[in-house]
Amino acid sequence: MTTTAVKVRIYGKVQGVWYRAWTEQQANAAGVYGWVRNRLDGTVEALFVGSSAAVDGMIAACHQGPEHAKVDRIETVEAQGIAPKRFEVKPTV
Repeated sequence: MTTTAVKVRIYGKVQGVWYRAWTEQQANAAGVYGWVRNRLDGTVEALFVGSSAAVDGMIAACHQGPEHAKVDRIETVEAQGIAPKRFEVKPTV
């Protein structure tokens, strides 16, 4: 299996709507490793590491987000897949 790593930045109404917890649940269900955190500028940032299909699925799911989120846009960049074999919620930066 080829591993893909992508860093995403999610813009919109994505804080205060359970976006991080929802992302953690989605990633665990998809078998994706990495992390998610809030940014002080109001965005959410995440690192997704896994198979190309699983990572692409996470990005697609993030366009929708949890029930009360309103995603305006997502920026993605290739990243290094340096992450423990789990998905975690990190502190705000």
